[in-house]
Amino acid sequence: MHILKGKKILLGITGSIAAYKACELIRLLVKNQAEVQVVLTEAASHFVGEATFEALTRRKVAKNMWDSSNSTIAHIDLVDWADLIVVAPATANFIAKLRNGICDDLLSSLCAARKTPIIVAPAMNCFMWDNPANLENVEKLQSWPGVSFSGPEAGIQACGDNGKGRLKEPAGIAEDIIRSFYPKLLSGKKVLITAGPTFEALDPVRGITNSSSGKQGYSIASACSRYGAEVLLVSGPVHQQTPAGAVRFNVTSAEEMKNCVIQLLEEEKPDVFISVAAVADYRPAHFSDKKIKKENSSDSYSLELTKNPDILSLVGHLESKPLCIGFAAETNDVIDNGRLKLQRKGADLIVANPANAINSDSNDAVFITKDSLKTVGPGSKEALADTLVLEINRLLKDRNCERSN
Repeated sequence: MHILKGKKILLGITGSIAAYKACELIRLLVKNQAEVQVVLTEAASHFVGEATFEALTRRKVAKNMWDSSNSTIAHIDLVDWADLIVVAPATANFIAKLRNGICDDLLSSLCAARKTPIIVAPAMNCFMWDNPANLENVEKLQSWPGVSFSGPEAGIQACGDNGKGRLKEPAGIAEDIIRSFYPKLLSGKKVLITAGPTFEALDPVRGITNSSSGKQGYSIASACSRYGAEVLLVSGPVHQQTPAGAVRFNVTSAEEMKNCVIQLLEEEKPDVFISVAAVADYRPAHFSDKKIKKENSSDSYSLELTKNPDILSLVGHLESKPLCIGFAAETNDVIDNGRLKLQRKGADLIVANPANAINSDSNDAVFITKDSLKTVGPGSKEALADTLVLEINRLLKDRNCERSN
């Protein structure tokens, strides 16, 4: 799903050494099929030349309000064109002008005349960021409708100082831009998600696990957050970056995952529970605190296993339960097995998919409810996550209607 496809983004670039990072931001936006128009301040042109931005956007850079080659009123024409204004990097000087409505160049004029939301990505020395005047300007702008901030971050700066004021990395700004276009279907809702594998220790170095990468669970967490939900992500051991907006709780074993889920259910009262994690069905009955030596055993080794808790079933059979969604990775009879799990685990929706989707970048599935079947994919795990959010929104509306009748 390319939410940015065809979206018109006006990118203002001001006079900061971080201006060079705007090149990578443009690349990411164009990759996501957005149209980008650069508006350059006079100071910014001392750091990166117009030709660079024109090559990346395939558009002439807008810079001068008095451009005789343009017969239109530049700042009005550009505002009418844009779906979103992004200023990255935004200097302390520009933030002050924006707050006070100063219009002394093309970029400040079009921001004053804006009809669309604006995202401001600050970049400045840490002492400039902490200046009371700057902080007052930022606080005031954050209270304005349609104005949001992306960053800044803390770290080593070009001048050698260490502190807050670094431009947020282009990928992070791009994510904030993408999120701004998503309808907030899940606004006000809390979603609890489990993702990744579990690891059931046999001794200090060995254990039972599986090849789940966590990609699908993390894609769902990202989609729920983009659609406005408050996301609580309980994750087994994976190498995945925490989605923007999600709060992550790291666990290792199925027992730890169960305990964490129960605690969050009690404390956070989520509206939706999505069990995506590939939880081991069994764990070793006994843990050896020392490594089990191969030379101390025969050619075969008998391992006693005990059953792990069924987290989805536990939540699905609570008296006051959230909307419950589970995943079923099957090697055969995908739909029949999915229906059985729907009933047995007390779920409202089962996403049944082939087992070979584990550790893959793509997925195809069947959404199974008590009265419907819906085939999804094949496609990316991100696309499946977006489709699942739409289904969750529908199920929540149906549940609210049932409760009001």
